[in-house]
Amino acid sequence: MVLPKKDNTAVVIIDVQESLVKIMPPKVREEVIRKIEILLKACDLLRVPFLFTQQYTKGLGPTVEPLRGYIKGSPIEKLTFSCCQVPLFMEQLMETGAEHVVLCGIEAHICVLQTAIELQERDYKVHVMADGVCSRFKENWKRGLAYMEAEDIRITTLEIILFQLMERSGTEEFKKIIELIK
Repeated sequence: MVLPKKDNTAVVIIDVQESLVKIMPPKVREEVIRKIEILLKACDLLRVPFLFTQQYTKGLGPTVEPLRGYIKGSPIEKLTFSCCQVPLFMEQLMETGAEHVVLCGIEAHICVLQTAIELQERDYKVHVMADGVCSRFKENWKRGLAYMEAEDIRITTLEIILFQLMERSGTEEFKKIIELIK
């Protein structure tokens, strides 16, 4: 398997919205948002494309600050649990030319899980950032990750993804990203 690289990867941030974040365990949500923000800063530095989705924005609110500032254009609105059921999502993802897709967001055992499986069915190499996803209950988070892993979806972390995307040390991007994760 070829590793994810900055020229063959896209990142998808799933439903990190105000009402959903409020019902996540406080320390977990803070850490997940922090990790996603670091990933987005690194994506900007490395020019890795990313997409945002929002589940039923009218009821669940917009993407939370500080992540909202990274949205380019509009987030992709959805009512389905899997992002793949939204034609606009699939169009925008295909436009990136990505072979690998890194998933982050809420909830690990629902929208992230269903999106991961459907992306894999469409021949994408899917990586779920365990420290960038959460669920209301720890058991659902654990079971969601285990389910995906049993389906041969790669369960990873922020640092694993960052170092795969960077490929090497000594670059300006490397120096800036190292500062982000210190």
